[in-house]
Amino acid sequence: MTRRKKIYEGKAKILYEGPEPGTLIQYFKDDTTAFDATKKAVLEGKGVINNRISEFIMTRLNSIGVQNHFIRRLNLREQLIREVEIIPLEVICRNIAAGSFSNRFGVPEGNPLPRSIIEFCLKDDKLHDPMVAEEHITAFNWASTQEIDDIMALTLRVNDFLTGMFGAVGITLVDFKIEFGRVWENDFSRVILADEISPDSCRLWDSTTNEKLDKDRFRRDLGNVIESYTEVARRLGIMKEMPTVIQGGLH
Repeated sequence: MTRRKKIYEGKAKILYEGPEPGTLIQYFKDDTTAFDATKKAVLEGKGVINNRISEFIMTRLNSIGVQNHFIRRLNLREQLIREVEIIPLEVICRNIAAGSFSNRFGVPEGNPLPRSIIEFCLKDDKLHDPMVAEEHITAFNWASTQEIDDIMALTLRVNDFLTGMFGAVGITLVDFKIEFGRVWENDFSRVILADEISPDSCRLWDSTTNEKLDKDRFRRDLGNVIESYTEVARRLGIMKEMPTVIQGGLH
């Protein structure tokens, strides 16, 4: 068996060289981290669930014209994706005060924001992903003014779609983090959605009880992380296709 060439390994995923030029294989790990990876664990089955949820969401976003790097799912843990030039920014869209936003601005967690707020952070673990403004982004050429405009417009489209999709199954979309990349056609580039969308990258609360169904269960030692991720998949209608071992939670 030919050993695949590893291109990049992050905290939750590994990228391997794809079968065709311009493609990569994205592998979802069970590794879970928080607080700049000072808190770590391996949660059996997390990668399988996130793979399926991200596939579900990316496929539907593509169907409404939000282009992304997802091509198809290969197996339980892997996706074939389009290779992109990652823009070194984490894009955070907030609808309700929570997490670091509440700490920075003194807004009680759970308070709806006057409007959706988009924040940018530099993707740099060594610097703890500092928040940056458009001035920083353009000055250091991380993205152009046009790319920033495109990113913000796409982020708001994603937010509208996810808010409706989750709301229809009794889940409140509190906030989420996404990433973008450039795809080149000759000398012309455009921005498309990349990375993943899953309970690892979204804050999701039960609309009736405000019970957390996302990575905050790991961050705050609330327990039942896999069960909560599985509940998100169940409500989205993915559960019938999930492996029995995952449907049953941890064993």
